[in-house]
Amino acid sequence: MKRPADLGGEHGIRYALLTVFLVGLRRRDPGAVVNAAVAAIGTYLPEFVERAYGVELRPWQRAYVNTAMVTHAIGMLGPYDDVWWWDHLTHAHSSSILGGIVYAASRRRGRDPGPRVVAVVVCLGLLWEIAEYAIHAAANRLGLEPILVTYGPKDTLLDIVFNLVGALLVLAFGDRVLGDLATE
Repeated sequence: MKRPADLGGEHGIRYALLTVFLVGLRRRDPGAVVNAAVAAIGTYLPEFVERAYGVELRPWQRAYVNTAMVTHAIGMLGPYDDVWWWDHLTHAHSSSILGGIVYAASRRRGRDPGPRVVAVVVCLGLLWEIAEYAIHAAANRLGLEPILVTYGPKDTLLDIVFNLVGALLVLAFGDRVLGDLATE
């Protein structure tokens, strides 16, 4: 059961996302608007996981997921373009969440999470990069502002590398930080 302090953090995250949404509207930036809306929905992921799988996330685990939502949305307001490491941080952060889900699910089933974590993170990371490119290309053809931006092959390769960094962090620290979720 969530404590009032946990709720305050989630409300703060959602207010931050609302702020990004409003700034995006003001700037007429569809990327910021869409990312803030999707991120706001993403803040319900911890609650969904708890209900669907009968687990209870620790407050820091909930905060970890929710801060990923904020960093992605805020990134659309400029940090992706202005802060050289922002994209790397968000890819490692998000892939560690995905890897953590796969890790805990694998452990709960008594399976070795290593190959599964790496495979899922790499495969979904590649699918994300393809979708990002397709959305960007389609928006350009239609003369619209793209909601996702691609920065070329080097950026795509670095995104995949930092996705792997997130996966490897999960494998290195999974038992210690996800042990509560990995057992029934």
